[in-house]
Amino acid sequence: MNKQTDTAIVRLDQWLKRYYLARALFSIVWVAAALVIGTRSITVAAVLLVLYPAWDAVANWVDANASGGLQANRTQRINVWASGLTTVAVCLALTAGMNAVLGVFGLWAIASGLLQLGTALRRWKSHGAQWVMVLSGAQSALAGGFFIAQSQMPTVPSIANVAGYAGVGALYFAISGVWLTVRQMRSKQAAA
Repeated sequence: MNKQTDTAIVRLDQWLKRYYLARALFSIVWVAAALVIGTRSITVAAVLLVLYPAWDAVANWVDANASGGLQANRTQRINVWASGLTTVAVCLALTAGMNAVLGVFGLWAIASGLLQLGTALRRWKSHGAQWVMVLSGAQSALAGGFFIAQSQMPTVPSIANVAGYAGVGALYFAISGVWLTVRQMRSKQAAA
């Protein structure tokens, strides 16, 4: 590799580290709000349920633009649209009840998980620490199937069902951020 390519990879690695850690922090705060306030207030739960896919749309848009643009990152471009449409679908599903909302989250978890998996596989070639994002995408798709099954049950789900999913996502993003941090420190030590 030439020096210009190495510099671009280092810059993207720095970006990904900050991005993954920011996604982890957002999810941790979201889970805390969902469990502490959202389980007690229907209004707060509704706002949080709409906010979660909206945040994902914005986060994917920002990451794609920082990583070469939406045209160069097809899976993220599709994920922006999928998450944006899910935001609208959650708003509509809230009028039908939590079973409908969980069904929408299930479909979205499958789609966004597979798209995240595709993004991680594409990045794997040039940037390490993507194995966690591969696992995260696969787990998201699997969780989506469980959400759809739960949405068909007579028991009414709550925001706590989604909070568990978001908590696991936070863990995956945190591990990825830490993994990139360690890898960058090792690279600096090896270069010194």
